[in-house]
Amino acid sequence: KKSKGDPKAGQEEESHTCCGCRFPLLFALLQLVFGVSVTVLGFLMAGISSSLLVRDTPYWAGIIVCVVSLVGFVMLCISYQPDEKTCVQFTVKLMYFLLSAVGLVVCVLAVAFSTHHYLQITRFTCDTILESCQCKLDTTDPLSRTFVYQDADCSSVTSMLNLYLLLQMVLNLIGALVCLSACFVMWKHRYQVFYVGVRFYPLTASEGQQQKV
Repeated sequence: KKSKGDPKAGQEEESHTCCGCRFPLLFALLQLVFGVSVTVLGFLMAGISSSLLVRDTPYWAGIIVCVVSLVGFVMLCISYQPDEKTCVQFTVKLMYFLLSAVGLVVCVLAVAFSTHHYLQITRFTCDTILESCQCKLDTTDPLSRTFVYQDADCSSVTSMLNLYLLLQMVLNLIGALVCLSACFVMWKHRYQVFYVGVRFYPLTASEGQQQKV
């Protein structure tokens, strides 16, 4: 049993905290904030034009990150230990790690789609035709593809949608970094425990045998 004044117990508890918060409270809160922000912003983007593709309104990325944060809050109800002692601990930690990895990939995809669309809009030449905004990358080329934004005026496309895409790039990039940090912290804790148990404990045991001899 560890005494209350045991410095090792205090160091172990500190290693599982971040900025004074028990793991993964800080990560779950950040994931929830950015997940909700991305989701709300995605639905606002979908309201600009009915013809926007799902990839261009990445509310799906925000929903996934919100689910990851909920699993993180469930982890708070369980005593966090790098070396799992129960099936529940292992299952919840594995779910949080895998979902954080999925959230990382999804956020990176959302950043890529938003960046591609943002760069296109900055080069568009748009005209309002029959309650829709029709844009081209090169007006001099008759074979150039025409991008049609239904039920939208060109000012909304070139200003509001452009701003929303820029915000999506920033929010999803930060969300990806948060998910990456959560995965790294869990991997680091498990990695340290594994090598401490395999490499250092046998040395301690051998030293004890030499002292007895």
